[in-house]
Amino acid sequence: MTVRVQSGEGAALAHANRLVWGVHLAVAALLLLLQFVLPPFHHGMLARIMVLASYAIGYNLLLGYTGLMSLGHAMFFAAGMYGTGLTVYYLGFGALPAIVTGLLASIAVALVIGWITLRTTGVSFLIVTMMFAQAFFLATLYFNRITGGDQGLVLAGRLPPLHLGPLTLNLAQPGVKYNVALVVFTACVLLGLWLVRSPAGRVLVAIRENEERARLIGYNTFHYKWLTLTISGAVSGLAGSTYTLLFSYLGSSFASILYSIYPLLWTLVGGVGTIIGPLVGATMMTYVVDITSGYTTAYLIVVGAALVILIMRFPQGIMGAVRARWPQWVP
Repeated sequence: MTVRVQSGEGAALAHANRLVWGVHLAVAALLLLLQFVLPPFHHGMLARIMVLASYAIGYNLLLGYTGLMSLGHAMFFAAGMYGTGLTVYYLGFGALPAIVTGLLASIAVALVIGWITLRTTGVSFLIVTMMFAQAFFLATLYFNRITGGDQGLVLAGRLPPLHLGPLTLNLAQPGVKYNVALVVFTACVLLGLWLVRSPAGRVLVAIRENEERARLIGYNTFHYKWLTLTISGAVSGLAGSTYTLLFSYLGSSFASILYSIYPLLWTLVGGVGTIIGPLVGATMMTYVVDITSGYTTAYLIVVGAALVILIMRFPQGIMGAVRARWPQWVP
């Protein structure tokens, strides 16, 4: 009897696992097909949204699965941007070496910042991450002769085509831009899905729910949080690198506090602790900002009101509400 019960539980778990991977791959497939029917404006918007959603996925790994709320993620996003953009602008790097440089820069920043900030918790962690991010932002302004400061640097005409075997891809072309954004977004989704469904992911959830208990049963919670912050920073930096390559621009505004607040809002609206939630949140908020800014210069008031209504209506976020009502097995 016991063997049969365990066998049945294993089969149910394997079925749920297949469903989870199938749903997320279906989302990627839908995004792949959408490029053939979307008009040019929305085609470009969705490419941008996918890059920003990748950034929010990185943020959600820290907030949604470890319970750490940061206001410093613009630092990792911008580290990826500057690591990529400066090497293209000054050293003539191609796309692949530049994106690797940006990724390594964001990992290095995340490792150092994580080692320091994770010695605090709660509101203290929030404030310390914000302080480091502001210091990074001010540094990009101070060294404006190199970084371009507020005016930024334009990479148009400086980035050579991307060579992948027999293929030569011009990242300025809309189709190439869309598909590169899709590949990066899909990679971030699959990485996040793999992490949260791994044994380490279960430990992260345990830390989120009760860190003291996780520590008492033998887990080194500092190392797990440091690992998660590093992965979160790396994903955020990858998104920043991709943004720079696809849209040929980098500037200090991307290191400002606003770009630390954005992924928090996208995650809250889409659903904290859901893999697809950041895409839903980034899509909704990007279109709300775009539409309302066309009618009034006070569009942030409208955006704020929309946020309040959404969060009051869906306290767990949109995908959190969907998961609670229907497929509760979706991570």
